[in-house]
Amino acid sequence: MADAETPSDKPHIPVLLRPLLAAVAPVSGVWLDGTFGAGGYTRGLLDAGADKVIAVDRDPLAFEMAAAWASAYGDRLVMQQGVFSRMDEYALDLDGVVLDLGVSSMQLDQAERGFSFMKDGPLDMRMSQEGESAADLVNTATEAQLADILFHYGEERASRRIAKAIVTARAQDPITTTLRLAEIIESCLPRPKPGQSHPATRSFQGLRIAVNAEYEELFQGLMAAERALRPGGQLAVVTFHSIEDRMVKRFFQSRAGKTGRANRYAPEVEQEQPQFTLKTRKAIGPDAQELQENPRARSAKLRVAVRTDAPAGEIEARAIGMPQLGGRMK
Repeated sequence: MADAETPSDKPHIPVLLRPLLAAVAPVSGVWLDGTFGAGGYTRGLLDAGADKVIAVDRDPLAFEMAAAWASAYGDRLVMQQGVFSRMDEYALDLDGVVLDLGVSSMQLDQAERGFSFMKDGPLDMRMSQEGESAADLVNTATEAQLADILFHYGEERASRRIAKAIVTARAQDPITTTLRLAEIIESCLPRPKPGQSHPATRSFQGLRIAVNAEYEELFQGLMAAERALRPGGQLAVVTFHSIEDRMVKRFFQSRAGKTGRANRYAPEVEQEQPQFTLKTRKAIGPDAQELQENPRARSAKLRVAVRTDAPAGEIEARAIGMPQLGGRMK
C-alpha cells in the first residue's frame, strides 16, 4: 500500500516485500495478511513457503480483482472480507501477521474511488465502499472539526486556513469531486518547489484517515495481532508516514517491556512478561534498487516483532501516540 501519489503505468509492486520476507524467514505455517489489497504480500508469503494465508480486506473489490490468480493456490489461500482489527475472530495461533498500512495502489489508481488528487473523481475515499464518504465529511463538518482532522491526521500546518477555505467554498456549492477539493487546498498554500509533494497530499491523507477510522483500526489491529499470534509468531508492519510509524514503534516498545527513560542518562527499564521481543531494533527502509523500481516506497518503514508466551494484555491508545481530535498536539 502507499500514501504518496505517483502517476503509475506499472504493475503494482508490494513495498518492502524482499526485506520483509528476509526478516521473517523461514516462512512456514499459517499467516494472516491483514491488508490484502492487490495480493502482493499474500503471494509472496505463499511462494516463500507459508502453508496457508488468510487474506483480509475491507474492500470487496480486492477479492474480485484476485479471482484471476487466486485459484492457483487452492485451499492454501483463504479470503476473508472484513477488517484486520477483528483478525482474532478469523483465526488464532497464527505463525505470522503482515500489515501493509495506508491506501492501496489499486485504490489510488482508480479515479472513481476518490482517493487521488491527481485524477478527477467523486470525493469518496471509503475503503469498504460503505458508510460516510469524504464528501459527506467535507460538506457537513464544522470548520473546527475539519481543522482538527487536517492537523492531527494529516499533519497539515495550514489546517485552519484550509478548513476556512473549504467552509467558504462549500457555502457556494457542495464540494463533491477530488479535483475541486484539491484546487481549494492549493489556493491556500505556496506553489511547491521541485521535488516537494503536492499541496493537497497531507489534507487528503487526513480526510482519508478520518473517513476510514484508520488510526483506531491500527490500534485495535495491533492488539488483535497480540491475541491471534502463537508464541514465536511474527508481526510485521509496513507504515508510510510518521504517525503510523510512531504508533507501531511505541506499541512494540511497550509490549516488549521497554518503558523508556525518564532522561537520556537513566537506564532503560525492563518490565516483567513482555508480550513481544523486537526482531528489528530500527525500522527497515527501502534500498536503492527498490526506490528505482517503485518510487511509492520512498517513505515506507518496516518493523518486526516476535510474540512471546506471555498472556495478551491491554494498553491505552494514547500510550502509543494515537492522535486524539480536539486540542493541538504539542
